[in-house]
Amino acid sequence: MSIAFKDYYAALGIARDATTDDIKKAFRKLARLYHPDVAKDKATAEAKFKEINEANEVLSDPEKRKKYDLLGADGGQSREAADGGGSRGGAEGGAQEFHFGGTGFSDFFERYFSGGTRYGFDEGQGPAFAGGRTGAAQRGSDIEGDILVSLDEAMHGAERPVSLRSVNRRTGEMETQAFKIRIPPGATDGRRIRVPERGEPGVGGAADGDLFLRVRHAAHPEFTTRGADVVHELDIAPWEAVLGAEVTVPTLDGAIKLRIPPNSANGLNIRARGRGLPRGKTGERGDFFVVLAVQLPREVDAAERLLWENLRDHSVFKPRAARTSP
Repeated sequence: MSIAFKDYYAALGIARDATTDDIKKAFRKLARLYHPDVAKDKATAEAKFKEINEANEVLSDPEKRKKYDLLGADGGQSREAADGGGSRGGAEGGAQEFHFGGTGFSDFFERYFSGGTRYGFDEGQGPAFAGGRTGAAQRGSDIEGDILVSLDEAMHGAERPVSLRSVNRRTGEMETQAFKIRIPPGATDGRRIRVPERGEPGVGGAADGDLFLRVRHAAHPEFTTRGADVVHELDIAPWEAVLGAEVTVPTLDGAIKLRIPPNSANGLNIRARGRGLPRGKTGERGDFFVVLAVQLPREVDAAERLLWENLRDHSVFKPRAARTSP
């Protein structure tokens, strides 16, 4: 089955030689426009947000980006993607090709960049038309895939319609299963959601396999996650770092006031307890961390330059003294 090549660089509006920082900035800019929480046209925004999330998922990961660049090395069109090739396709070998719907990822991503594996019948053990023996009862193989989960879904839980399209090993015909899955509150990145008996059909009266969907948190313009903890990077001015400040920061529960202590270093983590994601069945919440990122002005006018020069001339701070002292 032919799968369309995805131009992830075009989706983010960046050049193929873009740096990691370029990718991060491009995604955050687009995410702030198309995130469902802020976009006016929800339907259009949702599709665009999934597109830029998928692009960011691949290009922000060095290994995935390297693989993607090799796929598109023939001028932006992967021959393998265009002709439907790939190691998981076809009924001749042990692998089986599956296509998901409702997971938030395209078929192109599922084939080449999904963190999971689709397990077909082991070679030589499948039905007769796949080259295996006939008549033996065998449980259907499990299937694994990825599912894109928003932080709101991870926070509150959700029910999602999902479809799974594959070739029936017994009949050789393409079939589609449609069902709903429950995303539990506290679904952390990397967690596997088991959907019983939605894998490959069993043979000879044996049970069907299971479907496992690995949670991938949708990238958010303001937050990242570390397990059940939520992280927000906060840009601050040099004087806020030195003098301290009271600022307003967003959380999953709404905005809160946060005090930046005086003499705060770049990269300092400030914790707000119990404002992360739920942890398992207990409902206990992870923590919310604000990571300080001290920003410098790109340009200064004449008056500001005089202030910086005055600070330079009168400050007793010696940033390199600690390195040079015995």
